[in-house]
Amino acid sequence: MSDALSLTRAARLIGVTRAELQKKIQRGEMISHDGMVSVGNLLACYPDAQLEDTAESRRVAQIKERAFGKRVFERALPDAEVLAARVTELGKTLAINQGQVKQFNALLGKLWDKLAEIEARLPPESRMTMAELKAWIKEEVESAMEPGFINPLEIKDNILRIITAQVTILPSGHDFLVEGHDTLLEAAMRSGIPLNYGCSGGNCGLCKARVVSGEVKKTRSHDFVISEAERQQGYVLLCSNTAVSDLVIEAPVAGSVQDIPLQQIDAHVKNTGHLNDDMLLLHLQTPRTQRLRFLAGQSVTLRVGQAYSAELPIASCPCDDRNLLFHIHRQPGNLFSDYIFEHLKHNDMVEIEGPQGEFILHEKSPRPLYFFAFDTGFAPIKSLIEHALSLEAESICLHWFGSSQQHIYLPNMAHAWQDALDNFRHEEHVAGFDLRSVSGKRKETLLGQLGDIVAADAELLQGDIYIAGPEDAVNIAERFFLGQGLPKTRVAVANVK
Repeated sequence: MSDALSLTRAARLIGVTRAELQKKIQRGEMISHDGMVSVGNLLACYPDAQLEDTAESRRVAQIKERAFGKRVFERALPDAEVLAARVTELGKTLAINQGQVKQFNALLGKLWDKLAEIEARLPPESRMTMAELKAWIKEEVESAMEPGFINPLEIKDNILRIITAQVTILPSGHDFLVEGHDTLLEAAMRSGIPLNYGCSGGNCGLCKARVVSGEVKKTRSHDFVISEAERQQGYVLLCSNTAVSDLVIEAPVAGSVQDIPLQQIDAHVKNTGHLNDDMLLLHLQTPRTQRLRFLAGQSVTLRVGQAYSAELPIASCPCDDRNLLFHIHRQPGNLFSDYIFEHLKHNDMVEIEGPQGEFILHEKSPRPLYFFAFDTGFAPIKSLIEHALSLEAESICLHWFGSSQQHIYLPNMAHAWQDALDNFRHEEHVAGFDLRSVSGKRKETLLGQLGDIVAADAELLQGDIYIAGPEDAVNIAERFFLGQGLPKTRVAVANVK
């Protein structure tokens, strides 16, 4: 095992999040050089590290699987060829180490012969000193060759290197692990890294990237043609290759909404389900060769029937770009809403245009994350939270305000997150009035509730605030937090009808 580990690999070995390691580095408890930590420093901070995963890491894995819809087979081992290649690499390392041991033993033999030769020429009074030197060398060699402490991290790291490969992206510096049968693109998306791509099926070539070091394996054929010159330079399609060994690749990563192109896609209705009498969950599925690329928190325009349309936030994570979720609120008299509730059927076509909006996560911020969802504002907030979970954010807090208890329409999801994750907590607040119309005494009541939340949480004003929901409630909440001294750059808002 290398003496220097990336934070991603170190966190996986110990069974903690990257955020926890970053927190220790910030407090000076752990030393980091260029994003790497030493094995010795890691063991010093976690002296009781075990080979087995901790209960916490298992809970985190379970909640992430529920949050991102990961299937069991996606957690399987890599295919036989990839496994064989990784085992072969470890075998080469073992052979090199064994060869070095043989060379060391041979060198010891030569040293012993040389010392005996020198001793024979020494005067009698100096032979006692030579005898002491030989005794010391023998003692030190025997001590060094004795089986000593077995480092559990070294064993676990060797296992981890067989079942996963680490990928570092240049020039952004992002890194992620490739597991199971994932392609490089799939693994990056599950880690919350927005690489450039289009169809995800090997047709468009937008996910083309250059392999700087390491070995890849083609897992699926593709129609896009990579020229011989580019192949010689190491270019591959990320959607069609997986990692055999640890990799360094050159690939663009979206840093803002301007990096995401406008797309038009005909999706079909996978299914619909009532969350309650007034809320419907719409699940759309895009074609395999034309998936929607978007950032968490963004919206799209949906068109159904002849000409009924609405702009809606995506209520799912970009990590599953083919399966898109939407929360539809019943609005009697609204043609789009009426059509969705009364006429839309399984397999019907729905036009998608987008994405749009700048309500996205500030990924590089080290501050705690606070989300304020008002009624259906939970849809984009849910997408942001799932993305924050994939990034292993240090601290996440959700405050969900409902006009009534019924407007908090997915309480079990927030409860599941809180039960499974130590870094997540949430509170429900029932306003007792329509949050789409807030003025007079209603405004005073809402401001009072927000004031109570701030008074009870000393860290809140040190965090980043994300607010989504009906315009009236969102505007009041935004002005409240700006009035508390927060700069506008730390208060993001989205209006949801």
